[in-house]
Amino acid sequence: MRVVFAGTPEFSVPCLEACRGSGADVVAVYTQPDRPAGRGRKLAPSPVKQAALAAGIAVEQPESLKGAEAQAALAAYRPDLMVVVAYGLILPRKVLAIPRLGCWNVHASLLPRWRGAAPIQRAILAGDAETGVDLMQMEAGLDTGPVLLERRTPISRADTGGSLHDRLAALGAEALAEGLRHVLAGKTMAATPQAADGVVYAHKLDKAESALDFARPAIELERQVRAFDPWPGSDAEIAGERVRVWGATALDQRHAAAPGTLLAVHRDGLDLACADGVLRVTAIQRAGGRRISAADYLNARPELREARP
Repeated sequence: MRVVFAGTPEFSVPCLEACRGSGADVVAVYTQPDRPAGRGRKLAPSPVKQAALAAGIAVEQPESLKGAEAQAALAAYRPDLMVVVAYGLILPRKVLAIPRLGCWNVHASLLPRWRGAAPIQRAILAGDAETGVDLMQMEAGLDTGPVLLERRTPISRADTGGSLHDRLAALGAEALAEGLRHVLAGKTMAATPQAADGVVYAHKLDKAESALDFARPAIELERQVRAFDPWPGSDAEIAGERVRVWGATALDQRHAAAPGTLLAVHRDGLDLACADGVLRVTAIQRAGGRRISAADYLNARPELREARP
């Protein structure tokens, strides 16, 4: 079976490896054009491109798949199946029709909840107890296709955007590998249409969302800190200093202070008043610095401890 793989970020790499290990022939990899990265803003290849080149697979990086030339180039690979994982380009109807078996997508949510660009972080922000990955038969709509296979995983209060990303990437590769085994064995896979109810869109993350608003409940800010780790992070002002917050726990404590007030400091954290409850900040990054514990932060700002024994 001839497979064309399309993906770009680190999330996609385990699925590329699943395709390679399945027994299918990965004839080409499609990925986003090289983008400026780092302080020098030099063009850098995507993680998927790096993995494909290391494996000796042909790499294609069109700016778009809407043109006849790009579509003809794809058709020339004579794919039986196209596997799409966080590729970042829209596949027109003509592209979806090129592979004999159509196009599959690995999506990091339990559809139809969290269709769209940022399903991992939005699930944490919403306080979802569970998420997962769906292997989906693609159609023209945004993440609307019928589901072929599903893997589920709980979301704990210890999960961050990074930890959940890594777990779902592995689960996605497992689901994809199982789907490929079925097809290579000549089995027909049942496709379950998505429910009409429960559709929620996971809008793309924006740096403007990074500010912690202490006029919100503490539990929502805890989720934000976890969801936005490692990107875009969560920014706050603590006793007059702008910092980035990397660790925080919501406490069910009553108080009468204004939102954002520093209520207490101790080695376990800095307690800040919220509209409902208290947010205990446990890991902080000062401007130009690295992540440090609350205890190390207090060592750098002893006046906070002296003011609040």
